[in-house]
Amino acid sequence: MTTIRHPAALLGANLLRADEATPIYAAGDGALVAWQEAATPGHIDAAVAAARAALPAWRDTSPAQRGTMLRAVASGVHEHREALAGLQQHISGKLAAEAEADVADVVACFNFYARMCEQGEAFDAELLDVGDPGVVAQRRHEPVGVAALVVPWNFPMVTTAWKLAPALAAGCTVVLKPSELTSPAELALLDLVAHAGVPAGVVNCVNGGAAVGAALVAHPGVNKISFTGSTAAGRQVGRVAAEQCKRVTLELGGKSSLIVRDDADLDLAVSLALSGAFTNAGQMCSATARILVDQRVHQPFLTALGDAVEVLTIGPLISSLHRSRVQALVSQGLEAGANVLRSGRLAGRAGDGYFMAPLLLACGPDNPLWRDEIFGPVACVRTFDSDAEALAAANDTPYGLVATVVTRSEAAAARYERDLRAGLVWVNTPQLIFPQVSWGGLGASGLGRELGLAGLRAYQELRHAVGVRRA
Repeated sequence: MTTIRHPAALLGANLLRADEATPIYAAGDGALVAWQEAATPGHIDAAVAAARAALPAWRDTSPAQRGTMLRAVASGVHEHREALAGLQQHISGKLAAEAEADVADVVACFNFYARMCEQGEAFDAELLDVGDPGVVAQRRHEPVGVAALVVPWNFPMVTTAWKLAPALAAGCTVVLKPSELTSPAELALLDLVAHAGVPAGVVNCVNGGAAVGAALVAHPGVNKISFTGSTAAGRQVGRVAAEQCKRVTLELGGKSSLIVRDDADLDLAVSLALSGAFTNAGQMCSATARILVDQRVHQPFLTALGDAVEVLTIGPLISSLHRSRVQALVSQGLEAGANVLRSGRLAGRAGDGYFMAPLLLACGPDNPLWRDEIFGPVACVRTFDSDAEALAAANDTPYGLVATVVTRSEAAAARYERDLRAGLVWVNTPQLIFPQVSWGGLGASGLGRELGLAGLRAYQELRHAVGVRRA
């Protein structure tokens, strides 16, 4: 068992031991993993102060210098990939392939922003033609300042990399608030950040629950907030950002659809339905757990999908409390008229872990299981008769994060790509995520984008300068 000390300013300040400690349990067997101390207001002040003190020197490093350190972080994560994947499996109960994919995602993200720093074009000032030869106008992007990064428990290290790598590339200093359920994984990553040569105070960490996150984002020394979590919590963060005129990125919930047309490859459609709804035990904001199937292929698809669900192996939910929440939502949906079509089995190693058998249900458009984000291993199926009907059903949600379409028709694919109200549409592919492709949604799924060039710009301020050309 590991004991986590120094909950704030991991790389930057000398802090007193916190008065309170809470347990962290392994999702797979309920075993005690660690004791975690919650940051006090004093710890948060110290972490932000360390970030502010380190900001001028870090901001003034060249992009190439920052790129060297980001590249070293990627190398360190790659070198320790087996241990980091094992830590993910131990704490979150992730399947081995899922944990390994998470670590590979972290490596790719740091390498992407390292390459962007090394190439330098994204940081260069740009001359603008204002139509007057006597005037010089210039556009440039500069670091926004101190960034508060609040990350969730469902993809430890991954969501941190998506925020931390571009923030450091931009020249920002940061204070990270991991989930209280999975902080050992984040602290292991931050150890590698320190070993990569990132100076003290540039990256700081405060542990704790929602109260710590709320205090951090409201701190007057924070210039930028990047939050990933529920839509309800994101609205609270957005209010704080608006009141204090802070820059903000919100990556929130989703209620996304997978659309199976009558010309779909049904084997592929079943595979994409399984991975889209049940990867990470359905604990994904991008879960395509609303499955829309053309009436003409509904029965063979449903039979194949049901057979696959019955033998599916998935990992546990993150905690006993979360499992109870998901089970309560299922009960509400059943009371509202949903029908269980097929049910999977509990993992053989379930024991005292927080496992829940995968469920495949049929329900109407007003059922809470169709409309509300479940964040568990539950998928719902409905039929449609036309592309127009499928589009209307898929878009009938306040969310707009992702969608998946399975079709052999290029014309139909183009229509869905255009008309689906989603930040990212996958066509005939699993949920592939590349650091070059920005991530984010519409409506209740959040504000702003992560990854890609947009992810870098989220940590920069756009500035201009105009002067008279000298002879």
